Amino acid sequence: MSLAFLPRPGVRAKRLDPLAPVPLGDGDRAVAHMAASVLLAYPDDATLEAAPTVRDAVAGLPDPVRDRLSGLATTLLDGDPDALQARYVATFDLKRRCAMYLSYYAAGDTRKRGAALVRFVEAYRAAGFETTGDELPDYLPTVLELSARGGPDGARIAGALLTAHRDGIEVLRSALAAQRSPWTAAVEAVSLTLPPVDAATAERVADLVAAGPPAELVGLSGYGDAGYGNDGKDLPWA
Repeated sequence: MSLAFLPRPGVRAKRLDPLAPVPLGDGDRAVAHMAASVLLAYPDDATLEAAPTVRDAVAGLPDPVRDRLSGLATTLLDGDPDALQARYVATFDLKRRCAMYLSYYAAGDTRKRGAALVRFVEAYRAAGFETTGDELPDYLPTVLELSARGGPDGARIAGALLTAHRDGIEVLRSALAAQRSPWTAAVEAVSLTLPPVDAATAERVADLVAAGPPAELVGLSGYGDAGYGNDGKDLPWA
């Protein structure tokens, strides 16, 4: 199977119940993560052109994962491109709880964020995976692409990153669901591929849904040198 391929205002997110994981083999997980990576990208011509290939690629996945990814691909293909692009920007660029930058949920706009980003760079290097520099290294679609295309080491390291930032993924899922965003489906599909949410993570999710990411406006030049929070302690390349 090939791997090449304006919300309502004033809506407050609420914590959703965790999704039960769906068992997947390594190959199916790679397909699911690559599909989610593509579908979560800005809906420009390249994304829309890839959507039919994504829909075909996920056809053999278990129903809960396939239906979400295939459904989002169809939504993108059937939608008005200008409206999709406007909604994407209004959702992911303008709402703090809808950020697709995984370390943002634990570190927010604080000095801790810089060191967290360095950890992502180190993770990619450990997997022999180079990023393009178009996005910060904790961008969810990039981590998913590492999982899909990075070989066994990349999948292991990306899995550790996704698990370490599971609270952020769940906050993102809750926020998108509150906005009735079509991109909820892709984040749900990713959640279905991950281990169960433990009690400590569920508590952090509840706190983040209520309060949002930490705020302390600082620059990210050089990714900083301060400590970091819940995003890299015990990761396999550290």
